[in-house]
Amino acid sequence: MNKPVIDVIIPAFNEERSIGLVLADIPSALVREVIVCNNASTDRTAAVAREHGATVVDQPRKGYGSACLKGIDYLLHKPVNEHPQIIVFLDGDYSDHPDEMPALIRPIVEEGYDLCIGSRALGAMDKGAMMPQQIFGNWLATNLIKLFYGYQFTDLGPFRAIRFDKLLELDMQDKDFGWTVEMQVKAAKKKYKCIEAPARYRKRVGVSKVSGTIRGTILAGYKILWTIFKLL
Repeated sequence: MNKPVIDVIIPAFNEERSIGLVLADIPSALVREVIVCNNASTDRTAAVAREHGATVVDQPRKGYGSACLKGIDYLLHKPVNEHPQIIVFLDGDYSDHPDEMPALIRPIVEEGYDLCIGSRALGAMDKGAMMPQQIFGNWLATNLIKLFYGYQFTDLGPFRAIRFDKLLELDMQDKDFGWTVEMQVKAAKKKYKCIEAPARYRKRVGVSKVSGTIRGTILAGYKILWTIFKLL
């Protein structure tokens, strides 16, 4: 895969303070287009994203998966010969390090992998970047995936790269908190060639819409576990 076409999808809900930082750190020489999926934001997320050169698509239905699916739909409306070869997903809160994107792309381009997860468990994490319940939830979910599907992951991190044709084969459906685990479980069921790359992780800008509230934490944990068992 020589000089693959790489596009980036960033779901974003009220991230006007951080989205510009994220976009500025994306390696421009590596990426063809960055799609910011404006997920019912009530602030200037969309305007700031456009100011930094991103394509903005609006998804009024709230939900992490809904925003990601909107980005995919945007790409599918391009002519087939303009589809990307690789898609990178990352968050819009500046907790990921976009400049580490080459490390996620390399195994796909050079070693034939289908999916590469940026693992926060394997990388350096700032103190307090993940709440204890998030760390435990990741541990539980990844061990259940290993038990039921025979694939060893260490994280459900949002920062990930996947071949676009393989992504389409997965027929992603989740519209909320189960998006990342759905991708990994379906990839395991289809016996995709998967790998993880260490990914640094820092405290996000602003307050998390999920782990920042008790309700969000409970709903996310329930949805992740439900997705794992649903797909058995």
